[in-house]
Amino acid sequence: MLINDAQRPLYELKANLFKGLAHPFRIRILELLSAADEVSVAQLLDDTGLEASHLSQHLAVLRRHRLVGSERRGSHVYYRLANPATAEMLAVARVLLLDMLRTESAQLEETRTLPTLSALPAGGSGTR
Repeated sequence: MLINDAQRPLYELKANLFKGLAHPFRIRILELLSAADEVSVAQLLDDTGLEASHLSQHLAVLRRHRLVGSERRGSHVYYRLANPATAEMLAVARVLLLDMLRTESAQLEETRTLPTLSALPAGGSGTR
């Protein structure tokens, strides 16, 4: 028996959403879409450097997870974020990651100021 999304626990739906986000190029595509109202496939190809088939696969995953929408106008296809909250999520992730990197950097700097073994007094650390 298949369970529809409305019957699944929220944590499972979140995990599936993060699976859809779990590729650097998909994040890059979402960042590009966050910076504009809409972006053409041609522009996404230029900005990502992906081959058309690879871009198409990533866009299909993003569509399947309802993160992007598209519109065809003549021979051009334009993509946009399906929900502005996606841009907010990316911004929050950026703040979180920058904070984590600052903390890690401070911890590394702190280890650089610790005395090395050669700087310890003869006979070891002084504990017995």
